[in-house]
Amino acid sequence: MSSVAGPRSLRQLLEAVSTIGSDLDLGAMLQRIIQSAVDLVDARYGALGVLDPSGSRLSQFITVGLDDDQRTAIGRLPEGHGILGLLIVDAKPIRLPDLREHPMSAGFPPKHPPMQSFLGVPIRVRDDVFGNLYLTDKQSAEVFTDVDEELVVGLASAAGVAIEHARLVARVQELVLVEDRERIARDLHDTVIQRLFATGMSLQSTVGMVGAENSTVVGRIEQAVNDLDLTIKEIRTAIFGLERAGSGRAGLRGRVLELIRESSRALGFEPRVLLDGPLDSGVDDQLVEDVLATLREALSNVARHARARHVDVGVVVGNGVRLTVADDGIGFDPPSITSGHGLGNMAARAVRSGGTLDIQPVEPTGSSLVWRVPAR
Repeated sequence: MSSVAGPRSLRQLLEAVSTIGSDLDLGAMLQRIIQSAVDLVDARYGALGVLDPSGSRLSQFITVGLDDDQRTAIGRLPEGHGILGLLIVDAKPIRLPDLREHPMSAGFPPKHPPMQSFLGVPIRVRDDVFGNLYLTDKQSAEVFTDVDEELVVGLASAAGVAIEHARLVARVQELVLVEDRERIARDLHDTVIQRLFATGMSLQSTVGMVGAENSTVVGRIEQAVNDLDLTIKEIRTAIFGLERAGSGRAGLRGRVLELIRESSRALGFEPRVLLDGPLDSGVDDQLVEDVLATLREALSNVARHARARHVDVGVVVGNGVRLTVADDGIGFDPPSITSGHGLGNMAARAVRSGGTLDIQPVEPTGSSLVWRVPAR
């Protein structure tokens, strides 16, 4: 077996590098990175684990090769124990013929598909480890080769550059948007509202000039003044919305993260979260409110009843919206699923948009809530 990458493999690597940088949305980029890695070395399964700010555990886990039902059946997302933790402790590539035989193997949870050959490679952004690529079950051979490892290391290096670029572009765009919002809000307040107010005052003074006997004209002028007052109120509401958007609270992504942080006080810990897809552009306003209300109710239920130590939250926007909340608590009483007022509200919000709510027990303990709404 050749220990040097051939022309075909190098061409695939170049194509993969071009693909991952084709769109600077970070969520979409991470999905393309792991998909490219899977295709590059012919792996059956792949995952990209993003480290949390402490660098000691996984905060996001993006998978390839598993469908929605398999992800739900597996339950809680991995935190980085066992083999996955090797790359967190020592950020160097690792290749195993059978991950189950490694002394650090922690085994698989129930309903997890069996996996054997393994290749893990860290992704660095400058000098910091951003996350890790995990690839399992090479389909065209029994094990991953040293050439596979070199190819994925090259892909990971390019991915680190692309991720850094996406972050920088996002920061610049955010600054530009904030400046634009501030300028628009300032112009609306200092120019448009003042002109409308002055026009209203002028119309009011005109009423005295028209005379009470001309009641039709007076009525029209007064109606115009009332319309101007309403317009001023609406513009002030728009200014408030621009200011909120400038603070980063407008998008679904930011509002989900804010809600997660708020829930940590009641839970006693911060849930782990997976956000994937165009959350800030692919969800309309009403659906945003439904997702947030459902997530808030689900986390409240966990905090009040589950006695959980871990909660995983996922919001995936693709062919519709899929919200999952999984915990490792004491489970639930089946009759309570239909009798709870909060659960009824969550189900009603899903049904209103043609979706579903499903709550199932998770082995060995806990429960999983899946709230789905199809694309509109």
